[in-house]
Amino acid sequence: MITFRAAIEGDKLIIFNAMDQSFPGSAASSQAVRSERTSLPQFQTRATLAPARNLPSRARPPARKHRLRYDCVYRLERPVPLKGRSTLVWVVCVSRFFQRFVFVLSFAIVVTLMLGFALGQFGWFGVHAGDDQDGAYQQMRVYAEVLQKIQTDYVTDPNMNDVTAGALHGLLGSLDADSSYLTPAEYKVYKDRPATGNAQEGMTISKRFGYATVVNVAPDSPADQNHLADGDVIEAINEKSTHDLSLAVIRMMLEGKPGSTVEVTVIRPTRPDPDKLTLTRALVPTPALEEQQYENSSILYIKPGALTAAHVDDIAAKIKAAPKTEKILLDLRDCTGEDAQQGLRLANFFIKQGTLATLQGQQYPEQTFSADPARFLTAAPLAVIVNRGTYGGAELAAAAIEELKRGDVVGERTFGEGSVQKTIDLPDGAALILTVAKYEGPDGKKIQDDAVTPTVAVASPQDDLDEGITPPNGDEMLNKALDLLKQKGA
Repeated sequence: MITFRAAIEGDKLIIFNAMDQSFPGSAASSQAVRSERTSLPQFQTRATLAPARNLPSRARPPARKHRLRYDCVYRLERPVPLKGRSTLVWVVCVSRFFQRFVFVLSFAIVVTLMLGFALGQFGWFGVHAGDDQDGAYQQMRVYAEVLQKIQTDYVTDPNMNDVTAGALHGLLGSLDADSSYLTPAEYKVYKDRPATGNAQEGMTISKRFGYATVVNVAPDSPADQNHLADGDVIEAINEKSTHDLSLAVIRMMLEGKPGSTVEVTVIRPTRPDPDKLTLTRALVPTPALEEQQYENSSILYIKPGALTAAHVDDIAAKIKAAPKTEKILLDLRDCTGEDAQQGLRLANFFIKQGTLATLQGQQYPEQTFSADPARFLTAAPLAVIVNRGTYGGAELAAAAIEELKRGDVVGERTFGEGSVQKTIDLPDGAALILTVAKYEGPDGKKIQDDAVTPTVAVASPQDDLDEGITPPNGDEMLNKALDLLKQKGA
């Protein structure tokens, strides 16, 4: 048997100091075989490996590192004649450490791939994005098929622009009251309208059950003079059904120049037939803040009417000026709070610490609004009155006071408004007004979806009047709130 040390260079096998150990008495065993370069294709018989340390000391060549820093040691069997000549086959040998390393690395790769497949296939990390996309594409195919059927099978040749606009209005309207689709013409009017100086009817409008709905009415406004009230449904504006209009367009149609008129068809909850009214637009001032003393000046009654920055400043000044022993009754009925931050600011006057609200959406950065001890003004006993006309920022204030156990909330369920919209331009000149985030109270309930349910429920006086019943004790909500405060120590 011939034992030698070799290394690989390119397609060559370099042999170092090969010794013939098969025949100890032969001449070949007494002298070293000269190192030579041998082409790899010549080796075609089997070779067995042997560690270098097993070579006789006289046969071990001086260490020569290959450029790959790996030496191959072979023990070759006696050459066997093959096709008229003796040929050998060599086998590359790797260390045991390298073999183990390759095994562990391969195993880790396989496990990682299998785990990733399992997590993706079964959705263990949440919603399977592929499924959502497939569902969306499936709905697009259905929509395309419906459009095709309308175009080919409808009784007359339809105006496909109107069909598409109606479908998009319905699509956005199905999300929530505040999301809207604006056609290119509507969006142009929306952008060009003046930011200030628009005359209105003095009512806050949203949508419920697909139609424009009165949220609340400002005192002495054109809407108030025509006896519009919370919960009235505006079926049509200038003979155009509000069911087919987005909220943004409804609000634009109600705006105009001072002295101009608009015709509305109103459905009242207690009347079977709709009323057609002509309202004259006017510049309606912000309702004045009301203040009154009850129970020998032991209860301070405050009704802001609207949560503007100026009104919230006035409330802070009145709280600071009130005696420390005076209790506070905050009347937020028919109170509109377009600016949510003013509602949170109002709540902070009565709450020293804790989370007042959070704001979050699918792609909207989550925001947490915590009470600032520096803005805290009073720990006096507190009660809040709300009704279905309590809207926006006023709802945030009531929710924080109720859920953090700061005071009693009396009345009826609020309207339910607390969201943020984003305007998205479309390539054809149209636009989307899309709700991108919603406010949540300290308990995690979304104001937009769940509104605020009072701790002490009392029917609205308007409900009694609509039913022809005169309340025996006047304002039941106010009386109940005063009774609760009387029972509390200063």
